[in-house]
Order: sequence, then structure tokens, then C-alpha cells
Amino acid sequence: MITLFLGTAAAALAVLLVAFVIGVRTGKHKGVDVAWGLGFAAVAVTGLVITGFTPVGWLVTALTVIWGVRLATHIGLRGRGAPEDPRYAELLSQAPGNPTWYAFRMIYLLQGALVWFVSLPVQLAQKYASPSWWLIIGVVLWLVGFAFETIGDAQLARFRSSPSSKGQVLDSGLWRYTRHPNYFGDACVWWGLFALACLHWTGWLTLLSPLVMTWFLARKTGKPLLETHLARTRPGYPDYVARTSGFFPWPPRRSVSDR
Repeated sequence: MITLFLGTAAAALAVLLVAFVIGVRTGKHKGVDVAWGLGFAAVAVTGLVITGFTPVGWLVTALTVIWGVRLATHIGLRGRGAPEDPRYAELLSQAPGNPTWYAFRMIYLLQGALVWFVSLPVQLAQKYASPSWWLIIGVVLWLVGFAFETIGDAQLARFRSSPSSKGQVLDSGLWRYTRHPNYFGDACVWWGLFALACLHWTGWLTLLSPLVMTWFLARKTGKPLLETHLARTRPGYPDYVARTSGFFPWPPRRSVSDR
């Protein structure tokens, strides 16, 4: 077990160190968001090699790599030619001392630790889990999450590419039922992987991993920061918030203007 944990921690750290070097050379740290998905993929592949290619290990590795590479590719393509992410620019503008090393600690090292911790269900599933009927629950949850995330991202990309959508709010498709189908999808993916870890009793010990991921998405760095930004830049966003579920998909409420 020690070998597994050390190996996967080294894999996560290696990916984030490469991202850090690129960020320092380019002067933009937004690339860490690409490294986020690739870090999970690296941890999963490393764990599979260390644990010896079990059937469930192959499954959780494939699901994690598919999710991580898709997310990294989507973020990388979306951010091509764009300026620095405002979140990181604001964070580094308040850095005490050397901003480079502050970025390493507060952006890269922190995200590397989160990658390792959130991926604990994957690691324990690779080590201990064996197939049973419970596997169906994990795979279905993963499929639901992956569909929400992929379709939601595609709908948002199409909306942003239209000149008529500038300054407007996307409130159709999956975005009609939740303000964050991509974040909801992320959460479902990781609850699905947790369910696969629970094919063995040790998987239940990793309950904090999907809880932490969901908390960051819904309460910390995902939904709150994005909604604060959109409330300042989209005139119709408060009305959208009033009628649309914040996280879990749900039929929209009547807005004030419809009454």
C-alpha cells in the first residue's frame, strides 16, 4: 500500500511540476487547469501498473483516463490564445513575497495534493476491488456524470461561438435545468468512481474524497467564483439564478418577469 500511495503521489506531483515550469516560462498559470485532468489520468495509470492490472483496476483506470483527458483537452482548446485566468491573476497580485514560489505552493502543490486525495477511490479500487452487481451503480453514475459534463460543455462552447450570444446567458439545453451541468457531471463521475471502490469494504474509507470534490465544485472554487464573475458581467444572470437550480438538475421556476 505504501508503494501505491508513494507512486501515485509522485505521478501527481510530476504532472503539476511540469505545469509549473510551463507556467513560469509563459507567465501564465492557467495551464494548471489542463494539468488537473492529466494529473488524475497519470495517477490512475501509475496505480494500475503498481497494483497489477486487476479487472476492476482496468475499468476504473479507463474511466478516469477518459474523464481526465477529455477535460484537459476541452480546457486546453478553450483557453488557446486567452489571457491569464483572472482567478490566478488576482491570487498572485496579493502574494506575500516572491509570487513565483507563492504560485507553486498555493496553485500547483495544492492542486497536486487534491488530485492525489480525490483519486483515493481509484487507487483502492485498483488494489482491492473485485466485480459484483454493485459495479453497475458505479458505472451508471459515471455515465450520467460524463454525459452531463460533455453535453454541457458542448452546448456552452456552441453558445459562446455565436456572435449574438455576447453578454447573454445560456438558459437552454441542460443549462435550463442546472446552472452548472458540467460541475454536476464532475461530481457524479467521482461518486461513480467511489461506488466502484466500494466493491471492497476499504472503498468506504475514501468517502471524504468525493465529498471534497463536490464541496470544491459547489461551494468553494467552482460555482461560487464563476457565479460572482457572471453576476458582474451578464445583466440577465440574476434572473437566471432566480429560476434555475444551482447544482442538481431540476425543472426551472417561474421568473419574476413571467409572473
